[in-house]
Amino acid sequence: MHLAADLPPHRGRGGPGAGPIALASALLRRENRRRRALAGGAVIASALLLVATPRLRHSPALHLFADMRNLLGVPNTLNVLTAYPLLLAGVPGLILCLCGSGCFGVSLRWEALGWFLFYAGNVAAAFGSAYYHLKPDDDRLIWDRLPMMISSSSILSILVIERVDERVGLSCLISLLSLILVSSACERVLDDMRLWVILNFVPCIAIPAMLFLFPPKYTHSRFWFLATGFYLLARFECLADRKVYSVNRYFISGHSLEHLCFAMVTLILTVMLSFRNIKIARDS
Repeated sequence: MHLAADLPPHRGRGGPGAGPIALASALLRRENRRRRALAGGAVIASALLLVATPRLRHSPALHLFADMRNLLGVPNTLNVLTAYPLLLAGVPGLILCLCGSGCFGVSLRWEALGWFLFYAGNVAAAFGSAYYHLKPDDDRLIWDRLPMMISSSSILSILVIERVDERVGLSCLISLLSLILVSSACERVLDDMRLWVILNFVPCIAIPAMLFLFPPKYTHSRFWFLATGFYLLARFECLADRKVYSVNRYFISGHSLEHLCFAMVTLILTVMLSFRNIKIARDS
């Protein structure tokens, strides 16, 4: 209640409204400093984690999934078939993105780019994952991983653009896409998976943190929480592939359920985009 009294008196030529304007400006600068500090802390923490983690070598066991049944002549049948819901969920969103930002009410240019990359990554993942699971090996692995990493990085960058700042979000998107390429090169050339693991781990922490720390700029933000829940569930099911497979009496594996959960993430976010409106006006 006494915040204005604690500020130094205004000494400029402003009129009676100069005091509230100065207060709002001070609060905005403080908020911007807090956001930059959080972003810088996240980057430093990721770099320290990369340095502190021992080298993770690529293992042929990565291609051995819990459910490798051959049904109807299709190798790894369920892992192949469950990739295609990503196509069904991603194509409508990709078409709407190509029709223009007006279809989704996206207010910023680079935000529209982020959504386009997200949907394009999902569509590419449907084909890439199916192609990989037909014959899992090192040469096909990148076609499974790369599209989903682009999709996940785009979602994180979209949140930064929406809730923090457009320029910061664009920098985040470019940096993450560059690091994805570097991580693929490190795995193939240096036999080191550390960067790839960190790039998969960071969104699991950063996305929920941003949802709680920064206010939404659009309505229907509750869909973000639902989509994040399915995203985290997908990551858990991937790690617990064999355990999930045994728990449901060998009906469907954790990896197949991961595909379905990622498709649910896409579907939920498409519904959110269809209904939402701008809640807090921004300058573009």
